[in-house]
Amino acid sequence: MARKDAISSMRDLLLMRRDALRKALEGDLTLLHKLNNQTSGDVVDFALDAAQDELNSQLAEVESRELASIEKALGRMREGSYGSCEACECEIPLARLQALPYATLCIRCQREVERQGVDAHTVADWSKIVDAIPMDFDTSFGDLELDVT
Repeated sequence: MARKDAISSMRDLLLMRRDALRKALEGDLTLLHKLNNQTSGDVVDFALDAAQDELNSQLAEVESRELASIEKALGRMREGSYGSCEACECEIPLARLQALPYATLCIRCQREVERQGVDAHTVADWSKIVDAIPMDFDTSFGDLELDVT
C-alpha cells in the first residue's frame, strides 16, 4: 500500500510541475514575441537580444522536453504501467521515482542506455530515421529545367 500512496503523491507533484511548466512556456513564448517586435537599438543591443533569445529558446526546449516526459508519465499512470521499466518491465524502485518522477527506465537499464551512448528519449523516435542507402542519381540542372516553349 505504501507504493500506491507514494505513486499517488507523485501524480499530484507531476500535475503541479506540468501546470507550472505550461505557464512558464506560455510566458517564455509571449516574452520572445514581445522582444522580437522591438526594433530600436544599436548593434550591441541586437547582439545582446539575440544571445538572450537563444538562451530563452534553449530553456524553453529543456522545459518542453520535461513537459513531454511528465505527460508521458501521467499517461502511464492512467494506463497502469507507471513505475515499471519500459525495457525490462521490472519495478522501478520508489527512491528512483521520488528522485525523478517521470523515469521510465530502472537504473540498470538507464545505465545500459547511457553506456551505449543513446539518448533514452530518442531510442524509439522514428522521426530521426534517415535512409541508410545513398540515392545516387545522375541528374543535372538542365534535367530539372522546364521547357516553357
